[in-house]
Amino acid sequence: MSLRPAVLSLLIAATLPVAFDAAAAPHGLEPRELATLDRYFAPTLSPDGKQLVFAKRAVDFDANKSTTSLWIEDVGALDKAARRLTPEGWNVNTPRFAPDGKTVYFLSAKGGSQQLYAVPVGGGEPRQVSAFATDVGDYKLSPDGSRVAFNGEAYPDCGADLACTAKRTDETGKRKASGMVFDRMFIRHWDSWNEGRLNRLFVAALPKAGKPVSTATLIAPEVIADVPSRPFGDASEYTWAPDGKSVAFSARTADRAEPWSTNFDIYLASVDGKGAARNLTAANPAWDTGATFSADGKTLYYRAMKRPGFEADRFALMRMDLASGKSREIAPKWDRSADTIELSADGGAIYTTAQHLGEHPLFAIDIASGSVTQVIGEGSVSSFDIESGRLAFARSTLQTGDRLFVGGMDGTSVQPVTPSAAEMLPETRFGDFEQFSFEGWNNETVHGYVVKPWNYEEGKEYPVAFLIHGGPQGSFGNGWSYRWNPQTYAGQGYAVVMIDFHGSTGYGQAFTDSISQHWGDRPLEDLQKGWAAAQQKFPFLDEDRACALGASYGGFMVNWIAGKWNQPWKCLVNHDGVFDQRMMGYATEELWFTEWEQGGTPYDVPKNYEKFNPVNHVKDWRVPMLVIHGQEDFRIPVEQGIAAFTALQRQGIESKFLYFPDENHWVLKPQNSVQWHDTVNAWLKQHIGQ
Repeated sequence: MSLRPAVLSLLIAATLPVAFDAAAAPHGLEPRELATLDRYFAPTLSPDGKQLVFAKRAVDFDANKSTTSLWIEDVGALDKAARRLTPEGWNVNTPRFAPDGKTVYFLSAKGGSQQLYAVPVGGGEPRQVSAFATDVGDYKLSPDGSRVAFNGEAYPDCGADLACTAKRTDETGKRKASGMVFDRMFIRHWDSWNEGRLNRLFVAALPKAGKPVSTATLIAPEVIADVPSRPFGDASEYTWAPDGKSVAFSARTADRAEPWSTNFDIYLASVDGKGAARNLTAANPAWDTGATFSADGKTLYYRAMKRPGFEADRFALMRMDLASGKSREIAPKWDRSADTIELSADGGAIYTTAQHLGEHPLFAIDIASGSVTQVIGEGSVSSFDIESGRLAFARSTLQTGDRLFVGGMDGTSVQPVTPSAAEMLPETRFGDFEQFSFEGWNNETVHGYVVKPWNYEEGKEYPVAFLIHGGPQGSFGNGWSYRWNPQTYAGQGYAVVMIDFHGSTGYGQAFTDSISQHWGDRPLEDLQKGWAAAQQKFPFLDEDRACALGASYGGFMVNWIAGKWNQPWKCLVNHDGVFDQRMMGYATEELWFTEWEQGGTPYDVPKNYEKFNPVNHVKDWRVPMLVIHGQEDFRIPVEQGIAAFTALQRQGIESKFLYFPDENHWVLKPQNSVQWHDTVNAWLKQHIGQ
């Protein structure tokens, strides 16, 4: 069962958007409902497995911001309401139990800087644990709970003196001259300019009471790198050894080659800051990460790629004997890319998630034999935790939204802890969905999904939103998204078609590899054949009223089909899409991406950049297009979107440009998200009705 009726009623009342009446007639998912829906994540079990702490994110739409709180649930008494653990008005994140299970640590910027706090499991006022001169980015407690390893931004020449970094940052902000001089890349990354600071790894003793700790030891000062990596790295990239004397971490050297390198190595360093760190994976020139020690500290488990420069290579599960330095792959016949590593209590199995045939299940891999068992399927598992024979996980589907569950380690006796989207939005109806397959490029099997309109009736035809995923090594499958969610289109009365074309993840590494240097032919063939197969299988699709929409690589594909396959479409939507491959190769930040995908640099293999370049086919564009781009998108710079809009306007093709000065490659702010959806929906309605 879900949250108790009385509690659930309160949750529903609290989460219904202001614009909707709780007694309103049934309707499809609306953009404002999606943007303001409560989100539950970070399921964290106590060491004895009896308590579950989780995070709940609530949106203040009028203030255009969100806040996150922590809640605690007695796993043995799920019929009782969860208890709020952090005070009202606090915005917190990253909960972790102390090893004795009596305290929950978390991060909060309540005092103006993000620092570490602790609160008793039984309740009470949080106690500030750290008062460093700079923010704490992430952290991990030592095995005995007496110390903390944490990452914080620091100037390399400031060493362990965090006050030095704070002072220099403050002085830089007060300068009257605004110019920035660079002598190497990255000059900017994702959505931030490089101001000279790196994520660095520190260790500090935790005070049991009294004054918060403000000094720390810099770990491996000679390794000049971001630990964890930017922009999305976290504490999964470093870990304590069981004896508490050392930490292992993954790092890529921050030098002139960094923008075209994926060579992350795992280092072992003493926590006293003395002696040089030891590179454990120097023999592998590709990506090594996710270090996890066995209980006795003699074995290191980690994830490794094989091909340098390829960020979408398969992450294999590895086992290293630390005494000899020898390593082996654990499940070489398992053709999936592992996301993370959690060891079972007996050390005999690794738990991990991976993309698989349009879903994202949780698997258990036997370390001795390499045999793989699916533990949790039917949707997408985004995170999980295991303690004392108990499993907690977050899972979503195309209909439920993100939801937390607890159960046994084998996936049995699973019970929901938090409500589904339908329970929080009782008058909202969600479209049913079905996976289908067909023969695509090279006569190989390709999968896709169709989502019915929320108000589907047998015998009727419905206009279609044809969604093209980004990546390009990505997937549109059975999971919930707060950006590209098929239910927002089904909620407007459209049918939705999504194709996991060649290059998508979860269908084997060869399938993923097949898109590199083939952006415009193999995937296009899959999309064309998938569109035909969907029409044949699902007669409710109105082929004469369809629009194609995509972001990132999907936006590239929209630009590409505008000149190469524009016949079926009444309109197009291009969000942050590549318009000019050659300029993309020079202007993007992570050069390894374009150089792998195009087979080299723009000056070494210029023909490769021109082979599938939308800019060369602008003369054949004719379909109305909505172009969307964010100013802070440094992955695909805004000029790519402006150029596409210019090409449309100059030729007199009906077009609009939605510009966000404060968004990156994604649209994250609640009100911007609603504006995005409203603009897209209005464009579709104008051209295909509903």
